[in-house]
Amino acid sequence: MTAAEQLRAEKKAWRFPQLVVGLIGYGTSLTFLVQSSLGASSWSVLAEGISLRSGMTFGWATNLTAVAVLLCWIPLRELPGVGTFLNVVLVGTSADVAASFLPMPASLPQQLGYFVLGLLMLTFFDAVYLGARFGSGPRDGLMTGAVRITGRPIWMVRTGIEVVVLAAGWILGGTVGFGTLLIAFCMGPMVQNFLRFTTVRLAGDHE
Repeated sequence: MTAAEQLRAEKKAWRFPQLVVGLIGYGTSLTFLVQSSLGASSWSVLAEGISLRSGMTFGWATNLTAVAVLLCWIPLRELPGVGTFLNVVLVGTSADVAASFLPMPASLPQQLGYFVLGLLMLTFFDAVYLGARFGSGPRDGLMTGAVRITGRPIWMVRTGIEVVVLAAGWILGGTVGFGTLLIAFCMGPMVQNFLRFTTVRLAGDHE
């Protein structure tokens, strides 16, 4: 749907809060993963690398990366929506806010807890904001556009993107751990599974 069609579609009283909650939850999950020190998402590794090179905060690096990724939508012919623009603002900002309140884990069990919770939040809230159907975020637009053009399943496309981004972040100096690799290969299948339960059904779906 175009941005105008997204705003005209029904169930906005449910869909818009779902979008905002999903984006804030997604941004918060990034902080859990980074502070676990066991490995963050591929995009977080890239943002960390950019942050190290530029001196900006992790959240700002995340938001500016999102802006840059929007340029990749041009050849994919993806259409931005309300969710696209809110993603650019809320994800990195939520990560920075969460970092100011979330204490660092003091033991390995706490690190594992942060990582497991972060992974579940990352994949679930990704599906939550996508399921609101206000358009993909900049990063997910790469996935949805590539899925539409190639006809490949979500899990295959998402995994490929995660691996490429991970390599770029590592080259820039981002921290890569075992958890990073686990996220890269689990992200696609877990998001695809959660989307079955979080996607808001609209009248046009039955036409």
